[in-house]
Amino acid sequence: MLEGLRVVEISSFVAAPLGGMTLAQLGADVIRVDPVGGAADTARWPLAPSGTSLLWTGMNKGKRSITADFRSDEGRDVVTRLVADAGIVLTNAVGRGWLSYEALAGARPDLIHLQIEGRPGGGAAVDYTVNAEIGFPLVTGPPEHAGPVSHVLPAWDVACGLYAAVGLLAAERRRSRTGEGARIRLPLYDVALATAGNLGFLAEAQLGVERPRIGNHLYGGFGRDFTLAGGDRVMVVALTARHFTDLCAATGHAEKIAALAGLLGADFAVDGDRYRHREALAAILAPWFAERPLAEVERALAGTSVLWAPYQRFGELDLAGNPMMGEVDQPGVGRLRVPASPLDAGERTAAPAPRLGEHTDSILSALGLDPKTLRANGAVA
Repeated sequence: MLEGLRVVEISSFVAAPLGGMTLAQLGADVIRVDPVGGAADTARWPLAPSGTSLLWTGMNKGKRSITADFRSDEGRDVVTRLVADAGIVLTNAVGRGWLSYEALAGARPDLIHLQIEGRPGGGAAVDYTVNAEIGFPLVTGPPEHAGPVSHVLPAWDVACGLYAAVGLLAAERRRSRTGEGARIRLPLYDVALATAGNLGFLAEAQLGVERPRIGNHLYGGFGRDFTLAGGDRVMVVALTARHFTDLCAATGHAEKIAALAGLLGADFAVDGDRYRHREALAAILAPWFAERPLAEVERALAGTSVLWAPYQRFGELDLAGNPMMGEVDQPGVGRLRVPASPLDAGERTAAPAPRLGEHTDSILSALGLDPKTLRANGAVA
């Protein structure tokens, strides 16, 4: 889909590498540039038994890799020429003026330059500090818990990476029509703030409502986790009146819940009433789940509109059964199932991440540079 598009990525960790990989999985030629020896995420956990970073290999699938000496004039010149040839650069590197839009646009006037930053104005921030500052950890967790509850998913990094990919494609589309380049700044803090606003959290707070902690309940509707016989747990969600009606029928509690609605003066076809009386509804439904193993619950809910799923660990997932997951030989790790793009537009192929610097010689040669000479003076490795 993006064949012919070339992007130079100078980055580390999650947001910028994910943005580049998103484009690479759609057919773009994404060239990741690292300093000699690798950037800060080269050995980032989790690690394979060999010591290879599973984060690095996970975030750089389908890219080409070159390493250069960022401290030498020759190494910087290599990167500048590479950017000028590609015309698009994605970076989260800070404190390097030679990688700024102003410096690189001198070599390519119609350059598209997207800089991921921590905070507006360039201040430092990472996903975990942004998440704390925006407010999500203080509305996450059980009601009786006093402290913040951070989560393991770097949601703002993920959203930021996807925004970066969209931003580059939008700028490239404009350049193809007008010939104009673009300087784009994407603060991680603004990604989180915008998302909190888009989801209504900020409007709610401005109207004087303090979002409570409600554990695993669904805010504004009916949904929560239930424990099954044998200790398994499931998440059950009734987003609509039909979902809730089917849940009541499948558990055999339709009459009892209708009687409860009459006593409370509630209408359980309405989201708000299901939410307000969530504890009473859960008290009726919980014994039904507690008396049944997972297989029986699955049979009872099969064919209904009820949204539900068992809680599982990563190691329990059926990777072989998903056509997005393909087998690759990942250098430093071995044979793995890894994801291709989740965008299914026909043929899609999973690809491994490169070895650090694997394509240095071929990339330099395509620029008309001599790899042997540059290696000899330490400009590349």
